[in-house]
Order: sequence, then structure tokens, then C-alpha cells
Amino acid sequence: MSQRFTARAVLGGSALLLVAAFVVGAVSGAYAISLSQLWNVLTSLGQGGADKSPEHLVFLNIRLPRLVLGVAAGAGLGMAGTLMQGLFRNPLADPGLVGISSGAALAAGVTIVLGAWLWPVLPRTLGSWTLVLMAFGGGLSVTLLIYGLSRSEGGTRMALMLLAGIAVNALAGAGLGFLSVIATDEQLRSLQFWLLGSLGGARWSAVLLVGVAVFLSCLAARSLASPLNAIALGEAQAALLGVDVERTKRRAIVITAVAVGAVTATTGIIGFIGLIAPHWVRMMAGPDHRVVLPASALLGAALVLAADTVARTVMAPAELPLGVLTAFIGVPMFLLMLRHFKGRI
Repeated sequence: MSQRFTARAVLGGSALLLVAAFVVGAVSGAYAISLSQLWNVLTSLGQGGADKSPEHLVFLNIRLPRLVLGVAAGAGLGMAGTLMQGLFRNPLADPGLVGISSGAALAAGVTIVLGAWLWPVLPRTLGSWTLVLMAFGGGLSVTLLIYGLSRSEGGTRMALMLLAGIAVNALAGAGLGFLSVIATDEQLRSLQFWLLGSLGGARWSAVLLVGVAVFLSCLAARSLASPLNAIALGEAQAALLGVDVERTKRRAIVITAVAVGAVTATTGIIGFIGLIAPHWVRMMAGPDHRVVLPASALLGAALVLAADTVARTVMAPAELPLGVLTAFIGVPMFLLMLRHFKGRI
């Protein structure tokens, strides 16, 4: 089987999985929608009709923004995980190594628990966007801090970045632990639900924010495919091939920070997608980032939609945290892949 055929098969399979996850997510939920009803809703939308049936209202106002947000979130996490694994040259790397998730979580925790005391004007000015913007800013700030700590002798040392990320993530965890102790019961519930991730707060304004950030990040990431292929041979070899290694590192970190920061600020922490999606694609299609980047984005989106569908149906009308489901789905898949492909690792 040729490598080109394998790449096309993986890309096509990932796209089919995403379509299947989208359809299943569209018809599943506390208010079930049949496939024929879904088709009628979609055709009425395509014809510009003003259908006011219950399934039309549920799909357009509740389910569709949630599905689109899930696609954007999963694509951003999968793409960012590929960049980090390529940059660190380690299949166990994920976006959390550069502190985006922990920084966003700490900023969100401070806003939830201490926001009314520290900046009482912001909720009146920004409303529900206060938490989103503070989390996004916190993720970017911690990423910049870790990047600054990893600079040495005019270059970025990935080993230093890894160590700085571990230290800052531990500090953020301690800060969240302290906030959990001093939080009220209501604040603690909000904090824990945010930390475990959810698409339940999907609204079209948030979908637009995440969608634009992830779309632009994915476009920018395409130009890093060839440099990352060269870096896989080693930084010295990549430099000999004409790759600006430092510029590639900066761009990869910025792209990851923007995409994951936007996703985490809107949905909370969704773990494991940035690890499992690119790792699976790489073992199936090989290390070529021209294939791994788009396929990981497609597979990440499919995994998030599948997990979200289970999260809102298994205990309906209650909803399980999305981060719990991504771990439940991702860990068995990861272990099965390790068993099946252990001879290639």
C-alpha cells in the first residue's frame, strides 16, 4: 500500500468519522430528532424557509451551535497537539506543556472566586464575556512566561520549556487548590464544572470567536508542515536544510496559544484530545505533518463531538462533564493503539 494512498485513506476516514459524529450528535439528546426530521430541517434551512417546528427550533438554537463549537474545539486541540508533538519531537507532548490550559484555568478560577472583589466593574461592562476574556488572557500570559523562561543564549531550548511548563503548571494547580478552599459552594461548583469542560454554554457569539481563532490558526499551521518535518531530523539538520528553527518555534507556540486559549476560555479544559488525535494519525499515516496536521484536526473534532454526545445523553437530562468523557474515550483508544502498534514505536 503506497504512502499516498494511506494518507488519503486516513484523511478520508477522519472526515467520515467527523460527519458521522456530527449526524449522531444532531439527532441525539434529551429531545430526540429522527434522521427524516433532521433532513427536513436542513432542507428548510437551505431553501430559506421559516419552519417553526420543535425540532427546527431545538436544532437551530441549541444543538447546532453546540455541534459547531465542538468541531472548532476539537480541530483546534488536535492541530495544537500535532504542533507540540512535532516541536518537542515527542508523541507524548500536548498543548498543556506550554501552560495554556493551566493559565486559563487559574485566570478563570480567580475571576469566579475573587472577581467580584478584584474587578467589580468588569462584569457590569463585559457581562458573560468577563470569564472568557480573563481565561484567554491568562492562557496567553502564562504561555509567554514559559516561553520567556525557556530562552537561553538567543535561542529557545525545548528542555527548558518543558521544565518551566511543569513548574508553572504545578504552581497553577496549587493556586486552583487554594481557590477551591476559599470558594463558596456555588463558586466551587462553577469552578469544578469549568475545569472539567463543557459545550453547554455554546452560543453563536462564542462559536464565532472560537471558529475564527481556530480557522486562522489552522491556516497558519499549514505553513509549518515542512519545517516540522525537517525538525523531526534534529534542529541542527533542519538548520542545514534552510529552516529557520527559532522562527518555527515562535510561530508554533503562538498558533497553539491562540487556538487552545480560545477553546479553553470558551469550553473549559478538554483533556486528552491534543494527545490522542495526532498520535493515532501519526501511527496510521506516518510522520508527514502535511497529513498529520489536517487529519488530527478532523479526528480531534470527531472525538469531541462523540464525547459530547455521550455526555449529554447517557444521564439525560443531566449532563456529564466533557473532560471526563474525553478521558474515558481517549484512554482505552490510546491503550489499544499502543498494543496494536507497539512494534512500530
